[in-house]
Amino acid sequence: MTWKKEWKYLALMAGAFLIAFYLPVGNRRFDNAVMESLYLVKWYAKEHVLLCLVPAFFIAGGISVFVSQASVMKYLGARANKVLAYGVASVSGTILAVCSCTVLPLFAGIWRMGAGLGPATAFLYSGPAINVLAIILTARILGMELGVARAVGAVLFSVVIGLLMHLIFRKEEVARAEANTLLPEAHATRPLRKTALYFASMVGILVFANWAKPAEASGAWFAIYRAKWVLTGICGVGLAAMCLAWFSRKELHDWCSATWVFAKQILPLLLVGVVVSGFLLGRVGHEGVIPSQWISNAVGGNSLWANFFASFAGALMYFATLTEVPILQGLIGSGMGKGPALALLLAGPALSLPSMLVLRSIMGTKKTVVYVSLVVVMATITGLIYGSF
Repeated sequence: MTWKKEWKYLALMAGAFLIAFYLPVGNRRFDNAVMESLYLVKWYAKEHVLLCLVPAFFIAGGISVFVSQASVMKYLGARANKVLAYGVASVSGTILAVCSCTVLPLFAGIWRMGAGLGPATAFLYSGPAINVLAIILTARILGMELGVARAVGAVLFSVVIGLLMHLIFRKEEVARAEANTLLPEAHATRPLRKTALYFASMVGILVFANWAKPAEASGAWFAIYRAKWVLTGICGVGLAAMCLAWFSRKELHDWCSATWVFAKQILPLLLVGVVVSGFLLGRVGHEGVIPSQWISNAVGGNSLWANFFASFAGALMYFATLTEVPILQGLIGSGMGKGPALALLLAGPALSLPSMLVLRSIMGTKKTVVYVSLVVVMATITGLIYGSF
């Protein structure tokens, strides 16, 4: 028995006792914040785990099993054609329309299969940030100017952040690329069209199942919304038929095993992060332990502090797809400046406290801190410039 180790245990027990002893149970704001954390995690489990995360886990598992590492390195690796790699990564959000948490299994899948840090983080940012429906809704509700600024800023951000991550960790990227130079050429076990249809069906399930109701009850977007479950069912039936016809029992077993690995790593951290986020900030229209008035007061005008606070607060908050628009509408009504509004739009949907916890487990503390810092700093500067016009 070492006294140093025992003193650590004693300090931990004493700390836990003091927290329990002074726990402000009975305080209205504290009790409400606890309930908000439970309400948020319940809502998250009902609305996002089955419809968003489960399809994303299966897609990530499919990438790790049915897409060769050599193929990923060829198109998204550190030595891949930069225009192609960053071009594909920066516009992926127009197809996926996912939130900051749902994109994580997909990012983990391509990252572990050898994608370069630059293209992978460009994809990580663009997945939730470049959402066509969200950008259209922003333009209609908050104004065309802010909608266009959000669209342009998000595309540029994904490329710039990816390039900066590549440059900052260039030595590691070079070593990683050299370690993969001896990979054998990929030999496809089935035609490319079959693999493409397999992934397209899963992406279809993810996209259509989460298709949000548009602002207007007419047009193509609304037609897709009305038929979302029919389209989701078609994709599901097609996927089942392909699995039975094209895949061996071993391949299906490997696919499920890989899916489970991603779910086991990511889901617990996400749920913990959602609980903490709900406790601190509450749900849309409800307060957590931090009063919403503090946030409203801090984002007025166009000062450096206002833009930084909007970026930082947005990075911690959890935004489900499209919910950032009504939140921002309320903040603007309370006096939020247009610069901080854009800063929040550029940082908020792409980051959240739950996603940060998961990113740390995927690519380490250092890379996660750098990535989050780049998003917050760039959103702050962009908001400051935009608000000055």
